[in-house]
Order: sequence, then C-alpha cells, then structure tokens
Amino acid sequence: MRIFGLGDLHLSLCQSVVPGAWQHLSEHKPMDVFGEHWHQHVEKIYRNWIDRVRPEDVVLVPGDISWAMSMEEVGFDLEFLSLLPGKIIMIQGNHDYWWQSISKVRQVLPQNVQVIQNDGVLLGDIYIAGTRGWVCPGSTGFNQHDKKIYQRELNRLALSLKYADHRARKIIAMFHFMPCNDLHDRSGFIDLLEEYGVEQCIYGHLHQGAFHLRLPEKKWGINFSLVSGDYLNFQPLLLEEEVHTS
Repeated sequence: MRIFGLGDLHLSLCQSVVPGAWQHLSEHKPMDVFGEHWHQHVEKIYRNWIDRVRPEDVVLVPGDISWAMSMEEVGFDLEFLSLLPGKIIMIQGNHDYWWQSISKVRQVLPQNVQVIQNDGVLLGDIYIAGTRGWVCPGSTGFNQHDKKIYQRELNRLALSLKYADHRARKIIAMFHFMPCNDLHDRSGFIDLLEEYGVEQCIYGHLHQGAFHLRLPEKKWGINFSLVSGDYLNFQPLLLEEEVHTS
C-alpha cells in the first residue's frame, strides 16, 4: 500500500463520466475560467490517477471536492470518484457546501471513499488525522467570526488526533487551509501537531497566484506538502512509499 495526496478537485459534473468520451463532458462550472491550466482538468485527474494509483493504494483528498450546493447535486461528482482506483480519504473544504451532517455524507459515499470529521483512519501502521482548518490569527482581516470557526476547527483537530491508534508509527495530518497564517506564524494547529508528534502534514486551498504563500517543506520539525490540484498539475503526490499492514 502507498499513500498519495491530491486536493481541490473542484468537480461540477452534469452527467456520468465515460472515460474516452471527454469531448462530450458537461460541467456546471468549467474551471478553465480560472486559467488555461484548468482546461479539461477532470480528464487530467482521471488519466494521472489511473497511471499512478493502484487498487491497494490510498489517496488523501483535503477538501474542495465538489462545487455542488446540495446532496442532490453532488451525485455525478461522487460517481466519478467511484471510477478511480484505490481508497479515497477526504475532508471538507470551504467550497464543499454539499457536505451537510457527517451521517448524511457517509450515506451517499461510494464504497471506495471515506471521510474524516472528529475522527481518523488507521492505515496499517499510519494514522490519518485531519480537519478543514480556517484562516488563522494574524491573517489580514481576522475577526471574531473567524475566531469562532478557528476555535471549532482546533477542537475538531484535537478530537481527530486524540484517537490516534497506539499501533501507528506515524501520523499524517491533512487540512484544507494552510495550518497557519500567510506569514507562517505559529498557530494553535501547529501546537496540536507538535503535541501529538505529527511528522507530516498536507493541505490545499492555495491556487495559482498564491503558491508563493505556501509553507517551506519543513518547519517546526514537520514536513509540509501543498497538494492543490493545479499546483501538482493534477498528479497525485506520493507521500508514503510503503505502509506496513501487518
């Protein structure tokens, strides 16, 4: 088993995907309005994914999965995920408005998809924790509303890390937002990652034009990876080459 990361899929499919018939694909919100690099990005995701990911592998998807506004609208996007090899573990992004109560979300997921909220997933000897995150103190315009959501996300991360299995040799945490402000000041998220000995952290949310704001590859003794789809040119990033399952 290997572990990959790829976030910010930004799907908005109006129909079932038929691999090979990409020219007929219809989307509610074609992403190429944000730049040529998004042109036919669903095809890029599919081709790169099946080229790299094996059925026994896992892909971590840290949010902004779908533009759908409701559970009724997300069906074709989730169906597309069911076509992809491997197990998918997701958290919510700031644009995942379709993501309602966690129980309702879990009821509609394809068999190969699992979500994290206030909990985590043990993959062999690696534990996956995570939460959406939010803008952090010190960010421009940070206000009382932000503080409330930030505190809630801190609590969710604490719950997720609390259930780290004693059999895990390593913890990987995933966020949608970068877990600090743009100046890379220490945050409560970083304090929790250090407290629980997290070695690796992935995040998304930053897109072309903001890549320069990303964290260095290592800071506070933690390895960080930006896995936004457009940052990786829609190629899943290998995070863990070998996971021991026994």
